[in-house]
Amino acid sequence: MENLKKYILAIESSCDDTSAAVLCNTKVLSNVVATQEIHKEYGGVVPELASRAHQQNIVPVVHQALAKANIDKKQLSAIAFTRGPGLMGSLLVGTSFAKSLALGLDIPLIEVNHMEAHILAHFIEDKDQTSPRFPFLAMTISGGHTQIVKVTDYFTMEVLGQTLDDAVGEAFDKSAKLMGLPYPGGPLIDKYARLGNPDTFTFPKPKVDGLNFSFSGLKTSILYFLQRETQKNPDFVSENMNDICASVQFTILEILMEKLQLAVDQTGIRQIAIGGGVAANSGIRGRLKDAEEKLGWQTFIPKFEYCTDNAAMIGIVGYLKFERGVFTDQSIAAKARYAIGS
Repeated sequence: MENLKKYILAIESSCDDTSAAVLCNTKVLSNVVATQEIHKEYGGVVPELASRAHQQNIVPVVHQALAKANIDKKQLSAIAFTRGPGLMGSLLVGTSFAKSLALGLDIPLIEVNHMEAHILAHFIEDKDQTSPRFPFLAMTISGGHTQIVKVTDYFTMEVLGQTLDDAVGEAFDKSAKLMGLPYPGGPLIDKYARLGNPDTFTFPKPKVDGLNFSFSGLKTSILYFLQRETQKNPDFVSENMNDICASVQFTILEILMEKLQLAVDQTGIRQIAIGGGVAANSGIRGRLKDAEEKLGWQTFIPKFEYCTDNAAMIGIVGYLKFERGVFTDQSIAAKARYAIGS
């Protein structure tokens, strides 16, 4: 009788986190993430330093993932890896390692789109997590991406709208930098926003047609606001940090929720799933829970560990592709730009 247990080793290296996970079918056995602290010194991710850190981290991270899962590499059924999108130098490390290990073990290789993985992370088997039913709307919000996607099936996705410039995570981090907060600043804005009044200051919301987003204008308006106020009072930011953060966060969340409401109106789909690092933001989680009560939406928010970049989400896509016999060969190359559905 064929062994129904499929063990997938997954590798994620799209930006500045090196991660490896082992899944048995849809269940996560291990999910190890090595974060790179060096980028804090520079106020953002430095691509060259990121790729070098991946080279240092990938072997111990994979070794730890296998050990935590109590799996020998000879038991693996396939290796899944992030092909893109992301930083090319970082992607090359994970892609090269996955190809080499799959070749050495003579097992199938499975490429994964990082953004599809954020969406399909909702299908990881977990007693504390329920999965959306098809069709549903997914909003992917991260440091590099902001998209609304109609998901009809595991691999049938249509991007309905996306950012025309900065991603929402970038808007959070750059706004935080303007206030003198260290990188990554998004979580700090969320922290201080809980203590502030969101109605204290008003920032303009960009007018963008359809379901697309724009955050560059908002970022510029925050810059000019801070420059104007600190000229009058050099201690303005430190004295008003909580209220500034609350007002900035409120404006960003209003932009997201208005577009999401428009997508619901246009499609009639009331199942909403979010993913990406900004999905860890307490404000967006609260707004989605409110929408369940007030608008009749059914919302799905992944566990914190599956929001930020991690290999478990790569592994679930790997398993779903394995079940369908969708493999790739050794000629595969990393893609810095890699659209959903391409």
